Amino acid sequence: MESSLLSAISISFLLVAILTPILIWTLRSLNLTQPIRVELPPDHQAKRGTPLMAGIILLIGVITSTYFHPKPLVLFLGATFVLFGILGFMDDFKKAAFQDPSGISGKTKLIFQFAFTIVLLFVLLYQFNLSSEITLLKGYNLHLPIFAYLILIMLFIVGSANAINFTDGLDGLLINVAIPTFFFFFVISERIEVQTFSLVMIGCLLGLFIYNIYPAKAFMGDTGSLAIGGSLAFLAVIEKVEILIPILFFVYLAEQLSVILQVWYYKKTKLRIFRMAPIHYHFSLKYGWSENKIVIVFGFISWISAFISWIIWKYILILNA
Repeated sequence: MESSLLSAISISFLLVAILTPILIWTLRSLNLTQPIRVELPPDHQAKRGTPLMAGIILLIGVITSTYFHPKPLVLFLGATFVLFGILGFMDDFKKAAFQDPSGISGKTKLIFQFAFTIVLLFVLLYQFNLSSEITLLKGYNLHLPIFAYLILIMLFIVGSANAINFTDGLDGLLINVAIPTFFFFFVISERIEVQTFSLVMIGCLLGLFIYNIYPAKAFMGDTGSLAIGGSLAFLAVIEKVEILIPILFFVYLAEQLSVILQVWYYKKTKLRIFRMAPIHYHFSLKYGWSENKIVIVFGFISWISAFISWIIWKYILILNA
């Protein structure tokens, strides 16, 4: 590993670890704290008053990445992270300032996400020469017209970003699940920009994990989770591994699918499949799993997903033919 990469991950970790307490104090002083949904169990009600929007600190990752490799692709990844993070901040601010657990409407969030995504995709296509094809197997690519590719990938990115956002429901859960995913992109990429961004984000997440692990001293909120979601989805597009998403994003998609199934089944039968969705709450309420156990198990599954994805990428996909 290059010394610059080691320096990047070390600096990002130290900066986040050192500066997060200052951010927590500021958020608490401004009374920007997490409102708790009334339907959540008592152990979650006890988290009322925990500072929200700590995901702001992850912007250090964007700054650090740009410092070490001020190249167009790093700037693009940073812009992706910031745009999705701003949307998450808007949602978090309404929640915290008005103590409204619902935040901004889902329709508003989707409109902004689709708008950001289509603009960023045009930039990838025409400034970074991204091809409008999807890698299937060695020697087999799915060639799509630009219009069809844009629609398909736009739906994929927005869907993935929201799936990752659903995963941020327990102390340290999203961080523990996202680190293996970023590590996967660090391992497979031949682009120093992607390697730097992925490794720096791991450093930032480790620094924030100190304060986000149970019992959390602060929540990253949608400010962090949407930013992570948007950047991971775009990394998959840049590296042409969209076909691996059902495996690589397995935990995120399971969280999202549990919500979709729960809503659909309840509307049809007035009954619930899960005790509560997303599915991490089900393990807590039905089986009595502690938050730490859920975080550890889901994180382990994410590492397994990343490893299986790497095996498939290395021996089946054209990227390493």
